[in-house]
Amino acid sequence: MKALVLSGGSGTRLRPITHTSAKQLVPVANKPVLFHVLESIAAAGITDVGVIVGDTAPEIRAAVGDGSRFGIDVTYIPQEKPLGLAHAVLIAKDFLGDDDFVMYLGDNFIIGGIRNLVEGFHADRPDAQILLTQVPDPRAFGVAELAPDGRVVNLEEKPQQPKSDLALVGVYLFTPAVHEAVRSIEPSARGELEITHAIQWLIDQGFNVKSSQLTGYWKDTGNVTEMLEVNRTCLEAVDGKVEGSVDAATELIGRVVVEPGAVVERSRIVGPAIIGAGARVTGSFIGAYTSIAEDCVIEDSEIEYSILLEGASIRGVNGRIESSLIGRSAEVTPAPNVPQAHRLVLGDNSKVQISS
Repeated sequence: MKALVLSGGSGTRLRPITHTSAKQLVPVANKPVLFHVLESIAAAGITDVGVIVGDTAPEIRAAVGDGSRFGIDVTYIPQEKPLGLAHAVLIAKDFLGDDDFVMYLGDNFIIGGIRNLVEGFHADRPDAQILLTQVPDPRAFGVAELAPDGRVVNLEEKPQQPKSDLALVGVYLFTPAVHEAVRSIEPSARGELEITHAIQWLIDQGFNVKSSQLTGYWKDTGNVTEMLEVNRTCLEAVDGKVEGSVDAATELIGRVVVEPGAVVERSRIVGPAIIGAGARVTGSFIGAYTSIAEDCVIEDSEIEYSILLEGASIRGVNGRIESSLIGRSAEVTPAPNVPQAHRLVLGDNSKVQISS
């Protein structure tokens, strides 16, 4: 079995971070989401991995390399535009050949990995297998309708009136039968070759399409709220470890990781939290579920439930920063001390509350 990992999306929901960085490389617990995906694939015993890349191809290549650090062999497959998941399968045909494969979206996060899913597919070998989970608002996902006996009977992509609350998780398993399906469908109204349409084609042609429901944790890390939630979940599994320098005036509470070369002075850190290699924290408070990447600087400030990317700095900020995603080499400092004023342009019938 091979794996096909999709890492070509533009990440519009994570802008402005993704104006300068691939969304799959935004870190959770100081490790890019894509690395979690590749480790999950390797743990399932799959070593031949194709990675679909787009505009951020140079950054993905630089981070992943040949895949040897993950115990896999990576082949890069360029996609000129993000024209749909089925289009990714279409252009990967030469790499995939006649092998079964798992397709994994590079910005999805599943706790527990996919080993059991892959082993189950090997045992039953349906023509396609989808992974489903219940969601409160399925309109943002591909949605599956099941028959009373559990068979998949219908799939819709982002329906306005969903027929169920079962959303497709970004992991799919296929036999070579899917190649005929992706060649047989037409672009959707949004101009993409939808994988839901290809799977529906398999169903309509009498192929065996199986589903299984995910009982564990899954997130599509497509926006800041989801990214922070995945970071929290990853940090829950972290064991405390101090490899950097922590002075006697610092208090570490709970599971805190201080990586090599990091320096923490006169500060209070509440875990789970991680302070990256080469970072410096002075006279500050770091609250739970915070990931500080390498070479960051935090001075005389407070932050919690946040992610700081490489080289970011926070200096002298009054008031706690929380629920934030701060990009690479970003600088956060106090505003100039000027008289406070409010300037408003309000539409008719507006209501505004201004705190004193």
